[in-house]
Amino acid sequence: MSVQQLRINQERLWQSLMELAQIGATEKGGVKRLALTDLDKQGRDLVVSWGRAAGLSITIDQIGNVFMRRAGRNPALPPVMSGSHIDTQPTGGKFDGNYGVLAALEVIRTLNEHQIETEAPLEVAFWTNEEGSRFVPVMMGSGVFCGAFSLEHAYAATDTAGLSVKDELQRIGYLGDQVPGQHLVGAYFEAHIEQGPVLEDAGKVIGVVPGVLGLSWYDCTVTGMEAHAGPTPMGLRKDALQVATGIMQEVVNIGNRYPPYGRGTVGMVQVFPNSRNVIPGEVKFSMDLRNVTAELLDTMHQEILAFIEQRSRDTGLKIHAERVSYYPPCPFHPDCVEAVRNATAALGYSTMDVVSGAGHDAIYTARLAPSGMIFVPCKDGISHNEIEDAQPAHLAAGCNVLLHAMLASAGVVQN
Repeated sequence: MSVQQLRINQERLWQSLMELAQIGATEKGGVKRLALTDLDKQGRDLVVSWGRAAGLSITIDQIGNVFMRRAGRNPALPPVMSGSHIDTQPTGGKFDGNYGVLAALEVIRTLNEHQIETEAPLEVAFWTNEEGSRFVPVMMGSGVFCGAFSLEHAYAATDTAGLSVKDELQRIGYLGDQVPGQHLVGAYFEAHIEQGPVLEDAGKVIGVVPGVLGLSWYDCTVTGMEAHAGPTPMGLRKDALQVATGIMQEVVNIGNRYPPYGRGTVGMVQVFPNSRNVIPGEVKFSMDLRNVTAELLDTMHQEILAFIEQRSRDTGLKIHAERVSYYPPCPFHPDCVEAVRNATAALGYSTMDVVSGAGHDAIYTARLAPSGMIFVPCKDGISHNEIEDAQPAHLAAGCNVLLHAMLASAGVVQN
C-alpha cells in the first residue's frame, strides 16, 4: 500500500471514543469528567496506557499537559503534534476534545500498523483544563504552555470547594517535572467537531479552519431608579430595563452589521429588584462581540461604546460598560491550513472553509508554532450538551485528513 492510499481504522477510532466515554458517563448519554477529578485521572490513565501500548514515550509538564511521542528518524527535529483535551463540561458529550486526542492516537496506531517511519517525531498531546468548568482560566494548560499566563497564576486557581489546581494535580499524580513551554513543537494540528451547524447545514464533511474569531466580553450596568409601577407616569420614569434592552438590541444589530463572521450576544441579565410591580432600578448584563479580524472587532467595540454614551446622554441614566476579556482573532498558519486543504482534496471529501467561533487549545499553540485545525460535522450543531453526536464516517474522514496533514508536515521516510 502506498502512503497516499493509507486510511485509519474507523471502527478502532469509534471504539476508543466509546470506551473513554464510559469514564464519567451520564444517564442521558453524555460525559461528566471535570478537570483534575478522580474521573479525569481515570481518563488520563486510560489514554496514557493506550499511548504506552502504541510504543510512545510519555512526558508530563508542571501544569499536567501530557505529551506522547513516536520517534522520528531525525530526533533533532521538533515534533509534529496533534491533540486536544479530555476534560468535559458538567453536561458534556463524547466528542468535544476527546475526538482530537483519540484521532491523533489513531494516526499513530495506523502508522505503526503499516510500519511507516517519519522524519520528524510525532506527538499526541492532551492539555489540562481546556473547558474551565472547574477552574478558571479556560484553556489553562495550553495557556500556561505558551506563556499567556503564569504557572503560579494557574496553580492558585481554586474550585468552589477551595481546592487548588496544584494540589489536585499532585493528588491525581499528574504534576509533572517539565517546565511548560520548554517542550518544542514543530507544528500542531487539532481535529475537532465543529460545535456549530455550518458544515451539517451545507452538507460538507470537512471544515478547513483558516482561523478563530476574536472576542470582546463586557459587563454593562444601567442605573435608574426603582419606583411604583402604578402611580409613576411613563414620562417620569427612570426605567433601567428599558434603556438596557435598547443597548442589548444594539449588540445584536452590530453583530448583524458585519457578516459573515460578526457575532453579537447578550447571554446574562440581572434585573434589580426584579419585582412585578416595581420599575427596575438597575440592570446588569453581559455583552459578547466577535469577528474574524482585529480591525472589525475594534470597529464593533467602538460602535457599542459610542451607542452607550449616546443613550446615557439621551436618557440621563448612568451607564457603565467595562471590557472584562479580550481574545484577538487567531489566524492559523498558511502552511498548516494548506496541509489540511491538500489532504482533504487528495482524499476527495467535500469541504468548505469554517472560521471557528469557539476557543481551542490551538489558539495558544499558534503563538509558539505553526498550527491548524480540522472540523467535522456534529449533529444539529450541538455541543457542550449530553446529546452531542457525530457520525463515525465523518470522524474517520477528519482523522484521515489529520493523518495526511501530519505526514506532509513530518515527512515520510522513503525506504
